Amino acid sequence: MVVSQEKEYKKITPEEVNKEALMNIKAKYGDYQIVEAAVAADGEYKLVLKKDNASLTALFTSAGDLIKIL
Repeated sequence: MVVSQEKEYKKITPEEVNKEALMNIKAKYGDYQIVEAAVAADGEYKLVLKKDNASLTALFTSAGDLIKIL
């Protein structure tokens, strides 16, 4: 039996993202603007990034390393 549980993310402001994580994210996605941010209990971030008219949702570790783009 496989049980998968969806993580719950709590909405936060982009300014509340950990500074270390923000530096790592901006190093790789500097031309993107963070328009929405949320954090899970384990520190994982779910961010909506926007550049020009394109936006993407991505998951990052608490250190700012990319987990996956949704």
